[in-house]
Amino acid sequence: MKYWLGIDVGTGGSRALLVDAQGDIVSGVTVAHEDIQMTQPLWAEQRPQNWWDATVGAIQDALQKVGAKGSDIAGVGLSGQMHGLVLLDADNQVVRPALIWCDQRCEEQVDWINSIAGEDAVLQQTANPVLTGFTAPKLIWVRDHDPASYEKTRKVLLPKDYVRFCLTGQFASDVSDASGTALFDVVNRRWAKKLVEQLGIDYSLLPPVVESSEVVGAVTAEASVKTGLKEGTPVVAGAGDQAAGAVGAGIVESGLVSCTIGTSGVVFSHLDKVDYDPQGRVHTFCHAVPGKWHVMGVTQAAGLSLQWFRNRFGVDVATTPKEEDVDPYTLLIKEGMRSPEGSEGLFWLPYLMGERTPHLDAQARGAWIGLTAKHTREHLVRSVIEGVAYSLKDCLAIVESLGVDVKVVRASGGGARSLSWLEVLANVFDRPIVTLSTQEGSAFGAALLGMVGSGHHESVSEACRVSISEKKRVVPTVESSREYQRRYEVFSSLYPVLRQPYRDISEL
Repeated sequence: MKYWLGIDVGTGGSRALLVDAQGDIVSGVTVAHEDIQMTQPLWAEQRPQNWWDATVGAIQDALQKVGAKGSDIAGVGLSGQMHGLVLLDADNQVVRPALIWCDQRCEEQVDWINSIAGEDAVLQQTANPVLTGFTAPKLIWVRDHDPASYEKTRKVLLPKDYVRFCLTGQFASDVSDASGTALFDVVNRRWAKKLVEQLGIDYSLLPPVVESSEVVGAVTAEASVKTGLKEGTPVVAGAGDQAAGAVGAGIVESGLVSCTIGTSGVVFSHLDKVDYDPQGRVHTFCHAVPGKWHVMGVTQAAGLSLQWFRNRFGVDVATTPKEEDVDPYTLLIKEGMRSPEGSEGLFWLPYLMGERTPHLDAQARGAWIGLTAKHTREHLVRSVIEGVAYSLKDCLAIVESLGVDVKVVRASGGGARSLSWLEVLANVFDRPIVTLSTQEGSAFGAALLGMVGSGHHESVSEACRVSISEKKRVVPTVESSREYQRRYEVFSSLYPVLRQPYRDISEL
C-alpha cells in the first residue's frame, strides 16, 4: 500500500497526515508545540528545534497508527506558518528563537524599509506593502537589536523550510511562502534582488526558490532514523499554510474562494493573472499552482480571539453532563449561541495582535464596544464569533472589489467544524458556505503537492478534482443577512474612530 505524507508546521503544533492513492485520509497525528513566548507586548517567538521535534513525533505516530512502514511513503509535502524568521549559523544550527508571523515589534523597521526603498517602489517590486508581520522587517530588527545573532547568520529560512532542511539537508523555499517575506518579486516569481540590495541584505542568506510541487530533496539517513521514513523518499518544496490550505480546499481555479478560520482567519481567492490592491490592504502572493497567483485578506486573531477568551476566562465543565461533548470550544460556542443575533448591541473588535486586512495597523487593539450591565458571558462569546465574521467580511469585500465573482465560499479550519459559526458566517457574508469531505486543510494540501511531485498526479488541479468533494452547504437567511448587514456597517465605523486612541495607548 502506498501513502503520501503531508506535514503542516502550524503555530500550535505540527501535524502529519497520511493520504492514500485515492486522496482518502488514513492517519493523522498532531504533536503540540511549546507555548508562544510573548515576553513583551506584541512580541511572539518560538523555538524552531521544537517544530522539528514535534514533526518527528507526529510522523512516527502517524505511521504507527496504521502500521505503515517508511517504505510505504511515496512522497512528502510540507506546509507551515508563514513569515517566521529562522536564522542558521555556519554549522546550520539555529541562532536564536524565531520571530513568528504574529510578532508585531517591527513597525520602526517597516518605516525604515519604506524610507530606503520607497513605499510605492516596494509595492511595485513585491506586489504587497511591507508589513510588521512579514519576514524582512524581522530580519532588519535582528540586525538592529541583536547584532551578534545577525553576524552569526549564514542562512534565512521560513518555518516549514527549516523542517524540510532537517528532513533533507537541502536549503530551499517555494514561491508561495517566499511571497510573504517582503523580499520576493511576486509577479516574476523570484527574489526581488534590487530590494534585497537596497536593504543591505546579503543575497547569499536567501535560499533557492522553486514551484510548490517540485521535488527539492530526499529524506536523509539521519532523518530516516529519527522519523521512520525511508532514506531517499522524495520531498517537494511545499507551500505556505494558506496556499497549501487552498490546495486542500480545491481553490485552484478561477472564481473559487475559501475562508479559513484557524488561529488567524483568511479569505483566499485563486487568480489566473496577477493583480493587487493599489492600497495594499490584501496580499497578492504566488499560488502553489505553477504559474498562478492568489489574493488573500487576513484577520490576525480569528480563532485566536476565542482561544484567548477560553484561556483567560475558562469554560465551566464541572456542571456539564458526562454524556455531553466537553470540548471547550464546543461548550463556548454553545454558550454564545444562547445569546440573540447581534449580541444585543455588543461588538468585538478582534485586533488582539494588531490587524492586517483592511487596516494594516500593528497598533490596533482588541476591544468590546457597546458593553452594558445587561450583557453576560453568553453575549461576550457570541460577540467574539460575530466580530471575527465581520472582520473576515472586510477581507471578502476587498477580494470582490478586485473583480472576483464570489458565489459560494468554501470553509475550513477549526471554526468550520462548528455549524453555529458557519451559520453566522453565511449570514454575515450573505453567501452560501460550503464544507468539504475533509477539513484537514494545509496538511492535506501538502500531501496533494507530494502526490504531484512524485508523479502520481499530473497537476495540482487534477489532484484536487480526484480528492476533494463537497460535504455540507449552509445557506444564509434573508432576514438574518439583512440584520447582520446593518450591524456590519456599525462595526465598520468603529476602527476609524479608535485609530488615534490606539496610537495614544501604545505610547503610554
